[in-house]
Amino acid sequence: MVETDIIIIGAGPVGLFTVFEAGLLKLRCHIIDVLPQPGGQLTEIYPKKPIYDIPGFPSILAGDLIDNLMEQIAPFKPGFTLGEKAISIEETEDNKFIVTTENGTQHIAPNIAIAGGLGVFEPRKPPIANISEFEGKGVDYMIKDPEKYRNKKVVIAGGGDSALDWALFLKDVASEVVLAHRSTEFRGHLDSVQKVMDLSSNGQMKLILNSEITHLDGSENLNKVGATIKGESEIQWVEADCFLPLFGLSPKLGPIADWGLNINKIAIEVNTFDYSTNIPGIYAIGDINTYVGKLKLILCGFHEATLMVQSAFKRIYPNKNLVLKYTTVNGVQGF
Repeated sequence: MVETDIIIIGAGPVGLFTVFEAGLLKLRCHIIDVLPQPGGQLTEIYPKKPIYDIPGFPSILAGDLIDNLMEQIAPFKPGFTLGEKAISIEETEDNKFIVTTENGTQHIAPNIAIAGGLGVFEPRKPPIANISEFEGKGVDYMIKDPEKYRNKKVVIAGGGDSALDWALFLKDVASEVVLAHRSTEFRGHLDSVQKVMDLSSNGQMKLILNSEITHLDGSENLNKVGATIKGESEIQWVEADCFLPLFGLSPKLGPIADWGLNINKIAIEVNTFDYSTNIPGIYAIGDINTYVGKLKLILCGFHEATLMVQSAFKRIYPNKNLVLKYTTVNGVQGF
């Protein structure tokens, strides 16, 4: 069992910054996230999207912001349980909480910070009749380990940054990469689009444009996919060991809705004094909470995290006087 001071559910920017603020108070953190890497939707959906409202950065790419946050929290050595969904919370007799994931991994702490952004992200699945038959047998909606596709024939569907980025990455891993997109124009970063086009031109990658993958075939495992091309009646079949439909993720509140918290629509109600919920010791920060005047901005989530850890400290050390120390004077002392 993982034991820590604050269990943070959600590895997006607000969850990561919580580690920094907690670290300044010598509180240890462990982060749980259903996605296979830190960053939340900034990493998974739009890593190359510019963000303009982070203080001190006139413009910063979403992926670069996550990289900077990871560097900032490194001295505080946070733990991570990634690729696992937090399923349940159980309160112990000594006022601590046990958080259990879908894989049975257990974590215990006196404080929980729910920083789940818009909730649990679930993949947007294409409407292919038999797709569920091949899940885990050639069909993946997220890429957790690129080595899984070493020397495999991979077909990727999608036209955003995620599809483009993985197509570019996997071209040096897979034996063959095919990128299928329903249009001739991509939504991703222009530099990535140009690279894909160049690779297609010199035969290092295959593009199937104006198309949708509509058929999957195989005995036990996937061995080919069928593409429906606009204006054509016949299905174009492509040999494939793996099919990766990368159409982004859909946010849902998920198991959090069953944890006994006060929910307003799809957000958790909090007290703005310390962003605590109706259950003492459980806090909600970032886009997942709601209160009068709420603004869903990363900037606001950073503020909420800062106040939340002050309250978390007092729960652990009720008789200890907490004095605000400025990092400009004391610097940053890691563990």
